[in-house]
Amino acid sequence: MCTDGLARDFIGSNYFYTDNFKHSKIETALIEHLFRNRQSDTQVSGDGTVLQLLRDDTIGSQHQRFIIELKSGHTILVAHNIDIAPKVLHLKNGDNIGFSGEYEWTPQGGVLHWTHKDPDDIHPSGYLRHNDTVYQ
Repeated sequence: MCTDGLARDFIGSNYFYTDNFKHSKIETALIEHLFRNRQSDTQVSGDGTVLQLLRDDTIGSQHQRFIIELKSGHTILVAHNIDIAPKVLHLKNGDNIGFSGEYEWTPQGGVLHWTHKDPDDIHPSGYLRHNDTVYQ
């Protein structure tokens, strides 16, 4: 796990690493920093393992929902808007999934949403990546 100072060093930075392990560690440190400090509205990316598939939320905008676990053990609820982006097909517990989206703090670990293109082209685009297919 990373110290608050190290996580702060990467907030708002545009660091690019070709080493996926370093990138993953930085993103995990950022997400853990956001969680500890109850911060939201931050674009994050990384990858995790599907821990639990949940029933789709069909009230209002429809969302495919599942919980992922980061390498650190931290868990996040993914709420993927399937009215805007295609549903991730053939997803199952234990699968690896890459992500980019907006982190929102919750006491349970946080929610990742905006995992799609913004139809109005105002918000940064996000995505989910599963089995070499990008969903956005």
